[in-house]
Amino acid sequence: MSRAAALPPNAFDAPPGLPGPLPAGEHILWQGRPCAFGVTVRIFHARLVALWFGAVALVAGLSAAGEGSPGQALLVALPTLAIGVGALALLALFGWLAARTTTYTITNRRVVMRVGIALPVTFNLPFAMIEGAGLRRFADGSGDLPLQLRPGIRVAYLHLWPHARPWHVTRPEPMLRSIPEAATVASVLAHALVGARETGEETAVPMVVGRPRAPVRQGRLAAAS
Repeated sequence: MSRAAALPPNAFDAPPGLPGPLPAGEHILWQGRPCAFGVTVRIFHARLVALWFGAVALVAGLSAAGEGSPGQALLVALPTLAIGVGALALLALFGWLAARTTTYTITNRRVVMRVGIALPVTFNLPFAMIEGAGLRRFADGSGDLPLQLRPGIRVAYLHLWPHARPWHVTRPEPMLRSIPEAATVASVLAHALVGARETGEETAVPMVVGRPRAPVRQGRLAAAS
């Protein structure tokens, strides 16, 4: 029997969330997806939408109450409230779909972002492209991890959105958004970058990411050395 025939049938299958099989020496350190609630609230701003519809319904109801009965005021406000509920349900659906169709992967050599609801796109970011990283934690333990790319490396902001750091349009930063246990994931990324530097991987460049074995804090994690 030939050596090729002895390979298992899935030897060349790509792991979920990756564009192809991992090369020799590369392995997955962490893989996950955003929190659907975090995507709905922080990316699609569901709270602001709810406040806006609530304010409009309140103003309409108070205006009608001044001219008629409370029952009439409620009838005037109900359509606006119903539209607001529908809008929130639509945002929740988009948030769930965005989280469901997104896979973030950290290996010992790169960060891979598989994103896109209708047209999936894979962003492959070797550590040599990453100048630094940051961490923004939220009260529920989830957080955002923006990745600063080295000068000269550009990814279109519209291609990245919503997986991009807000308002950084001239120099877009890919961002792992609303991931659970963000501090733990940030620590994994920091140690992976440090390990790539220390082992001299071809895909890595010398850099310092926090400090090995140091606790990860909110703010900047990495800086080029």
